[in-house]
Amino acid sequence: MPNKSILVVGGGISGLTTALEAAEVGYDVYLVEKNSYLGGRVAQMHHYFPKLCPPNCGLEINFKRLRRNPRIKFFTCAEVQKISGRKGDFDVTVKVNPRYVKPECTACGDCVAACPVERPNEFNYGLDKTKAIYLPHPFAFPMKYIIDRAACPDGCSKCVEACKYNAIGLNMAAETVNLKVGAIVYATGWKPYDAAKISYYGFGRHQNVLTNVMLERLAVPNGPTEGRIVRPSDGKEPETIAFVQCAGSRDENHQPYCSQICCLATLKHITYIRENNPNAKIYVFYIDIRALGKYEDFYTKVAQDENVVFIKGKVGEITEDPATGDLTLETEDQGAGQTVKQTVNMVVLATGMAPSVLDTGVPSELAASDSDGFVVSDIAQTGIGGAGCARKPMEVSASVRDATAAALKAIQAAVGGGK
Repeated sequence: MPNKSILVVGGGISGLTTALEAAEVGYDVYLVEKNSYLGGRVAQMHHYFPKLCPPNCGLEINFKRLRRNPRIKFFTCAEVQKISGRKGDFDVTVKVNPRYVKPECTACGDCVAACPVERPNEFNYGLDKTKAIYLPHPFAFPMKYIIDRAACPDGCSKCVEACKYNAIGLNMAAETVNLKVGAIVYATGWKPYDAAKISYYGFGRHQNVLTNVMLERLAVPNGPTEGRIVRPSDGKEPETIAFVQCAGSRDENHQPYCSQICCLATLKHITYIRENNPNAKIYVFYIDIRALGKYEDFYTKVAQDENVVFIKGKVGEITEDPATGDLTLETEDQGAGQTVKQTVNMVVLATGMAPSVLDTGVPSELAASDSDGFVVSDIAQTGIGGAGCARKPMEVSASVRDATAAALKAIQAAVGGGK
């Protein structure tokens, strides 16, 4: 007899949507997320395009639905290690890594005040630091602290001594959970393409070369600079900024495909900068601007700004002036038919979306991925499929629609079993 429960891997917007839609029509759902919080990349965003509204309201609605639904059991700090079986009857092994903080945690913050060491804050893409014990971000769900044990000094127990709720467990160990499910949806989302691989753009060498996801965090009021868009080298507000589109995308040496959202993200980022600094001059180096359908008005509005210059041409190299930290971009301006050099205070690389399972894959021979790492298995045939950006690059609203469809397909696969 088929098992009618469903496993959703990934707790971002696609995973949350899949889990909620399936649970709210009566199916038991297990939700597995490798991070210590739910919400995925959407939790790191400042605004959606084109309306420029914050994502926290939508996430909070989903978290409220999650809290009210007893059919969903979620695991954070967890990873799927093994999948065996067939459609309608899967055995899944999940490793739940220790948080080193017990459920008794009230997120009071006394432990943070006592912690003597800092570590890079991955939520802000390394633009600032947290203590070794930290809250992932101010709207984290669940609202629980976590400890980066690799950052802890040997023998240190300052956080234990500071916690009046006895909520620290430095000796907590990983646990294994075995699940039986009828269908599996991989909603593992995306990660930014590694800009350091594009060596001629100098990311990692030139301090004022950032990526689009880093700029997004700079714009957030609770981000590393409290919403101020500044240069990492000196903390000054840049007067001139260049955006390099298709940084690594549509390139056979890196990502051969278009991620669909990078142009729109840049248009959104331009609005952030112009709100911060009305005098800022912005240059956009592009191959094509892809803002189709309802998004064309958004592009038109930004393009009409006299302080924004669009230059059609692929940037060949970025060099740095070590004395000032300024950067010079060299490209061919296809419109003017000549090579141009443009010096700016800061550069933003519009890197594309890579699937999160690109390096690890899905741990089942029934699941297939394409050459770029996106999940392509047909859940109707195998019982395992993808949703959202695990399946292909897409923006948030498209991810929600795709995840809703994935929930229906998962239900059909689980109910149908081996048929």
